[in-house]
Amino acid sequence: MDTVIGSIDACNPATGDICRPPNGAVSTVQNSTPAHSTTISPCDATLGRYLARRLVEIGVTDVFSVPGDFNLTLLDHLIAEPSLKLIGCCNELNAGYAADGYARSRGVGACVVTFTVGGLSVLNAIAGAYSENLPLICIVGGPNSNDYGTSRILHHTIGLPDFTQELRCFQAVTCYQAVINNLEEAHELIDTAISTALKESKPVYISISCNLPAIPMPTFSRHPVPFSLAPKVSNQMGLDAAVEAAAEFLNKAVKPVLVGGPKMRVAKAAEAFVELADASGYGVAVMPSAKGQVPEHHKHFIGTYWGAVSTAFCAEIVESADAYLFAGPIFNDYSSVGYSLLLKKDKAIIVQPDRVTIGNGPAFGCVLMKDFLSALAKRIKHNNTAYENYHRIFVPEGKPLRENPKEPLRVNVLFQHIQNLLSSETAVLAETGDSWFNCQKLKLPEGCGYEFQMQYGSIGWSVGATLGYAQAIPNKRVIACIGDGSFQVTAQDVSTMIRCGQKTIIFLINNGGYTIEVEIHDGPYNVIKNWNYTAFVEAIHNGEGKCWTAKVRCEDELVKAISTATNEEKESFCFIEVIVHKDDTSKELLEWGSRVSAANSRPPNPQ
Repeated sequence: MDTVIGSIDACNPATGDICRPPNGAVSTVQNSTPAHSTTISPCDATLGRYLARRLVEIGVTDVFSVPGDFNLTLLDHLIAEPSLKLIGCCNELNAGYAADGYARSRGVGACVVTFTVGGLSVLNAIAGAYSENLPLICIVGGPNSNDYGTSRILHHTIGLPDFTQELRCFQAVTCYQAVINNLEEAHELIDTAISTALKESKPVYISISCNLPAIPMPTFSRHPVPFSLAPKVSNQMGLDAAVEAAAEFLNKAVKPVLVGGPKMRVAKAAEAFVELADASGYGVAVMPSAKGQVPEHHKHFIGTYWGAVSTAFCAEIVESADAYLFAGPIFNDYSSVGYSLLLKKDKAIIVQPDRVTIGNGPAFGCVLMKDFLSALAKRIKHNNTAYENYHRIFVPEGKPLRENPKEPLRVNVLFQHIQNLLSSETAVLAETGDSWFNCQKLKLPEGCGYEFQMQYGSIGWSVGATLGYAQAIPNKRVIACIGDGSFQVTAQDVSTMIRCGQKTIIFLINNGGYTIEVEIHDGPYNVIKNWNYTAFVEAIHNGEGKCWTAKVRCEDELVKAISTATNEEKESFCFIEVIVHKDDTSKELLEWGSRVSAANSRPPNPQ
């Protein structure tokens, strides 16, 4: 059947706004089923508007995009959705990172790019979201539907008549891929993609031919039925058996502990973990990539367990325990500090989102983490021995040595002042590098958010992620700690933060290079060209929007800068460049770097 490609012009009101209600009326999307009508005007019954309504329905009210000729018509129709805001980014990589940060706060994020040149550029960010179990909708404007199956060579490709190169790349880093080049399948493919992202908590890929978004179609003439995702359920017999075995294992232990891991997020099990912590009385720790998922004000919280670089006295309690329950752990070379954790498998209960393994066995499948933890809380005997041991040996951390307010600023003094900034109205984003270790030592007040990307560890992630996170939760002030090397990778989208009126505070730690890599393996390649970072941000600001910068070299200047950022400039984007010595690093990075270096430099096994 031939499809006539329509124009959106016929539907445009005199104002030039695409399909907006006349006379300034406001359209709203409430569960996709307005009370007054279930039908949609013909000019709104398009693929582009359908996708927009579906995004709004799942909680996406901001989409991060970079325009390109294959997605321009689609962007027109996304903009036309009153409840959806299009955030233009400086490049596709940052658009993907922003969607990642947005998903960490809202539960799902979305970005829109153009075919191949945009898709392959955003791919790195999508891979990071996949590794962190974040539902992210990556939408690509694709070739004209008439070009599929022909021998035509298109621009934005590698010069071959094969349009599947981008798709094949995305297959490795998304859980579902939809290529929409005809309207008849569009409705089903969009719904399947979005629902799969939500169910699997992974990114999905949707490619939409550039000539399809504006065409009215009867399929899109009614408000869609709201998504109703059937919840996963545990196998009751398996759950009962797992709880019975775990309770027996833990109740006979003398000093058991609980350790929260990053997969608690995808399992939606944080509340159940706290329930178990309350019931058990065990000492409670978190793995570094789970910081922020367990309330640090919990009365039995003992810190971050990260092997040799754990917070004070935490590793001693965890590794000396005779039983430990890890909820959603990831044991990779970074989180295990070069595979040097002093843990024994026969003492561990490993709880993954849908599987429980006790010691060397048995293992129980089809058991959801949150169900298991909640049920176990009702069977566990109270035992606070590990926490009491921690409390007994704990010595409060000393404060950094006092320095002359005019002396060169030390990193530990900087983070002492950052600690004092934190409240329930803030969130911390830590960039890959020494900020990982310094931010781990921050004590998060109740309600304070915390995010970093440990599994993928892509330098530059935090700039885009800060943009997305701040856009998703405007009632919190985001405090981002970013090294100079990482900042140079993705710096441009400071522009978008200013443009969006965000009030983030970025602490740019200028130590002249890739410090984390120096501690793993040093070389001249770890030294970078120094920028005048405050002048760079001022150039981007260019007198438009609210932006304030400061360059600090000593504690006295830092105190004044923070005071200004939190008072006179509290509604502005604030950029504070902190100049420190190139060798001023945390002791944790020194230890971690040497162990990761040893793991990286292991000789080949004998053949």
